[in-house]
Amino acid sequence: MTVSMNEITAENFAPDRWLSWPRTSVRVIDWNIDRGLKLSEIIDFLGDSHADVFLLQEVDINAQRTHKLNIAQEIARKLRLNYVFGREFMELTQGSKASPAYHGQATLSRWKMSDSRIIRFQRQSDFWKPRWFKPRLQAFQERLGGRIALVTEIDIQGLSIVTYNLHLESRSDDDLRLAQLNEALQNATTYDAARLLILAGDLNLNATSPGASELLARAGFREAVPTAYVATTPHRHLLEPGRHIDWAFVRGSSQPNAGKVLKSVKASDHYPISFELRLSASERRVTSSGFMSPL
Repeated sequence: MTVSMNEITAENFAPDRWLSWPRTSVRVIDWNIDRGLKLSEIIDFLGDSHADVFLLQEVDINAQRTHKLNIAQEIARKLRLNYVFGREFMELTQGSKASPAYHGQATLSRWKMSDSRIIRFQRQSDFWKPRWFKPRLQAFQERLGGRIALVTEIDIQGLSIVTYNLHLESRSDDDLRLAQLNEALQNATTYDAARLLILAGDLNLNATSPGASELLARAGFREAVPTAYVATTPHRHLLEPGRHIDWAFVRGSSQPNAGKVLKSVKASDHYPISFELRLSASERRVTSSGFMSPL
């Protein structure tokens, strides 16, 4: 079966709008939504959050387990957002040759998004690879593809923000995850040092470990949500306490503020994390122009 795993899907549901005030901050939500299994609760939370940017991981399209819905499209349509979806995997046990199912990352915003692209990491685990001795059952999650970063530029009233929406490998060791993280960070060096960048997602590691923290600091990123001592996944049982694996970092002159792990939200097997970016004086002047151009 031949499949293009570089495909990006994008649709616009946000209305054009006139805005006459300069913005002082940008609100961001990052969340692994566990395929979108609890879709109505997910939509309710995201709608109530009034965020400007949503970075979501583990998002399904056309999978049996999520009723063959395009989860990102459902969220965007209900909340009147624009979205971009990047394919991470084709889920072989969730679809068919005639009607394939996909799994990946989605970035959503009420603002115009452009120049989206995928970084498919060079180093990947072979855990998900189909093998002749594996039964074709959902429990084995046979997949084609590999982990990605979804990169998107978002224009907020003339202020351009570049987002890196990451999902690092869960079925390997930190050496592989650090290699994937470093690939995204190396890609970020292609942008001017003053450009406002957000890097967030399910990293499947503790980013305060020496290897990860050194890579991030060297690339100029600083922590937006301090989760080292606040678990971002629920406590499941005695041998599996909550883990600190969901992270957000920023680069540029804007200051991250009000970072939180939202442990009251129970719509996934991860908690959402949120933060605000306080815009610098020059960035506030940029956003005072007032008109959002047609999408």
